Amino acid sequence: MLFQGFLNLNKPFGWTSHDCVARVRKLLHLKRVGHAGTLDPAATGVLPIALGKATRLLQYLPGEKAYKATVRLGVRTTTDDLQGEIITSQPCTGLNLAEVKTALSQFEGKIEQIPPIYSAIQVEGKRLYDLARQGQTVEVPVRTVEVFHIEILDWREGDFPELDVAIACGGGTYIRAIARDLGAVLQTGGTLAALTRTQSSGFYLANSLTLNELEAQLQVETFQPTTPDVALQHLPSIQLPTTSAQKWCQGQRIPLNFDVYGIVRVYEDTHFLGIGKLQDEILIPQMVFEPIS
Repeated sequence: MLFQGFLNLNKPFGWTSHDCVARVRKLLHLKRVGHAGTLDPAATGVLPIALGKATRLLQYLPGEKAYKATVRLGVRTTTDDLQGEIITSQPCTGLNLAEVKTALSQFEGKIEQIPPIYSAIQVEGKRLYDLARQGQTVEVPVRTVEVFHIEILDWREGDFPELDVAIACGGGTYIRAIARDLGAVLQTGGTLAALTRTQSSGFYLANSLTLNELEAQLQVETFQPTTPDVALQHLPSIQLPTTSAQKWCQGQRIPLNFDVYGIVRVYEDTHFLGIGKLQDEILIPQMVFEPIS
């Protein structure tokens, strides 16, 4: 069976995003498999995976993400999480939740963030984590990211107090960097102790599948990928009459007077054809997913 669409995968601890893609490719006997939004090996949770021609639709998924994170204070590490070497470790028993709340408020809204030196960001064509492992010192570019909301879920006192938070944010936000920078503001040091992505690109943890669950569904032939129509429902849609739809699928631009501009889903009746761009009352093909037969 040829699968086309999206898999909402619950990534296991210790697996890289590439490991997950390789496993899904093998299970589904499918060459074209890709993922949206890399997750660190130590993180778990939602990893959207595109199957078949849907890999070309990854760029059109929504960018919002949400996480449940545990920050450990009093500790700094090389990777800004517990997978790295400890740089400093100093008990901070005098710290209280009120101080933490005040400091945490600085990380909502649009903020300037320096990604961890162990990250997949490229500098001059090379991944930062490769450069860091080679012992090279590079200047990590500052980026502007947006954090929509941070909610404190739990606070555990002790020599190295821990804070559980729920974070809703835009794409490109590093939760490890928030943990590190929160520790810097509090002058205690901080690192990420645990991370689960609860939402990514329109997919939610509640209806995700583990690799074992995916394999079980495949064995009894009940697995159904999420269709592009569902995954891209945040985009406005346009229906074309059959004649115009055929021309559009052949790469022709279609004159169209419509009150929406930008990226849209394109249909012929209820048949999803692909992605177009409305500009100056012209519908321009961007990606033809399923031409009219």
